[in-house]
Amino acid sequence: MKKDHALIESLEARLDAQRRLLARLVAALEPSAREPLIDWLSQRETMRDGQEDPGAVPVEENGPGIAMAEEFLMIRRLVGDRLHELRD
Repeated sequence: MKKDHALIESLEARLDAQRRLLARLVAALEPSAREPLIDWLSQRETMRDGQEDPGAVPVEENGPGIAMAEEFLMIRRLVGDRLHELRD
Protein backbone atom coordinates (compact mmCIF):
# COMPACT_ATOMS: atom_id res chain seq x y z
CA MET A 1 0.00 0.00 0.00
CA LYS A 2 2.77 2.45 0.90
CA LYS A 3 4.54 1.70 -2.36
CA ASP A 4 1.34 2.32 -4.34
CA HIS A 5 0.80 5.64 -2.56
CA ALA A 6 4.38 6.72 -3.32
CA LEU A 7 3.93 5.76 -6.98
CA ILE A 8 0.69 7.74 -7.25
CA GLU A 9 2.31 10.78 -5.64
CA SER A 10 5.24 10.51 -8.04
CA LEU A 11 2.94 10.27 -11.07
CA GLU A 12 0.88 13.23 -9.87
CA ALA A 13 4.04 15.33 -9.44
CA ARG A 14 5.24 14.40 -12.92
CA LEU A 15 1.85 15.24 -14.42
CA ASP A 16 1.85 18.59 -12.64
CA ALA A 17 5.31 19.39 -14.00
CA GLN A 18 4.22 18.54 -17.55
CA ARG A 19 1.03 20.57 -17.13
CA ARG A 20 3.01 23.61 -15.97
CA LEU A 21 5.50 23.28 -18.82
CA LEU A 22 2.69 23.05 -21.39
CA ALA A 23 1.04 26.14 -19.93
CA ARG A 24 4.30 28.11 -20.11
CA LEU A 25 4.85 27.03 -23.71
CA VAL A 26 1.32 28.03 -24.73
CA ALA A 27 1.63 31.37 -22.91
CA ALA A 28 4.94 32.05 -24.69
CA LEU A 29 3.37 31.73 -28.14
CA GLU A 30 2.52 34.76 -30.22
CA PRO A 31 -1.16 35.71 -29.77
CA SER A 32 -2.03 34.56 -33.31
CA ALA A 33 -0.87 31.04 -32.42
CA ARG A 34 -1.88 31.09 -28.75
CA GLU A 35 -5.55 32.13 -29.10
CA PRO A 36 -6.62 29.19 -31.33
CA LEU A 37 -4.90 26.81 -28.92
CA ILE A 38 -6.66 28.37 -25.92
CA ASP A 39 -9.95 28.07 -27.81
CA TRP A 40 -9.18 24.42 -28.54
CA LEU A 41 -8.51 23.78 -24.83
CA SER A 42 -11.73 25.57 -23.86
CA GLN A 43 -13.77 23.41 -26.24
CA ARG A 44 -12.46 20.29 -24.53
CA GLU A 45 -13.14 21.34 -20.93
CA THR A 46 -16.55 19.67 -20.97
CA MET A 47 -16.84 16.02 -21.78
CA ARG A 48 -19.20 15.42 -24.69
CA ASP A 49 -21.24 12.37 -23.74
CA GLY A 50 -24.55 13.26 -25.39
CA GLN A 51 -26.22 14.14 -22.08
CA GLU A 52 -28.00 17.40 -21.37
CA ASP A 53 -25.69 17.84 -18.37
CA PRO A 54 -22.41 16.15 -19.44
CA GLY A 55 -21.01 13.86 -16.79
CA ALA A 56 -24.06 14.25 -14.54
CA VAL A 57 -24.78 10.54 -14.58
CA PRO A 58 -21.66 8.73 -13.41
CA VAL A 59 -20.72 5.94 -15.75
CA GLU A 60 -17.52 3.99 -15.16
CA GLU A 61 -16.34 4.26 -18.76
CA ASN A 62 -16.69 8.06 -18.60
CA GLY A 63 -13.88 8.28 -16.05
CA PRO A 64 -11.05 8.78 -18.57
CA GLY A 65 -13.09 11.32 -20.57
CA ILE A 66 -13.89 13.32 -17.46
CA ALA A 67 -10.24 13.21 -16.39
CA MET A 68 -9.15 14.50 -19.81
CA ALA A 69 -11.70 17.32 -19.71
CA GLU A 70 -10.48 18.32 -16.24
CA GLU A 71 -6.88 18.24 -17.46
CA PHE A 72 -7.64 20.56 -20.39
CA LEU A 73 -9.36 22.91 -17.94
CA MET A 74 -6.36 22.91 -15.60
CA ILE A 75 -3.94 23.60 -18.45
CA ARG A 76 -6.08 26.47 -19.77
CA ARG A 77 -6.30 27.99 -16.29
CA LEU A 78 -2.53 27.75 -15.88
CA VAL A 79 -2.08 29.47 -19.24
CA GLY A 80 -4.34 32.27 -18.04
CA ASP A 81 -2.38 32.56 -14.79
CA ARG A 82 0.90 32.68 -16.68
CA LEU A 83 -0.38 35.34 -19.07
CA HIS A 84 -1.57 37.38 -16.10
CA GLU A 85 1.91 37.10 -14.52
CA LEU A 86 3.55 38.24 -17.75
CA ARG A 87 1.30 41.31 -17.95
CA ASP A 88 2.14 42.44 -14.41
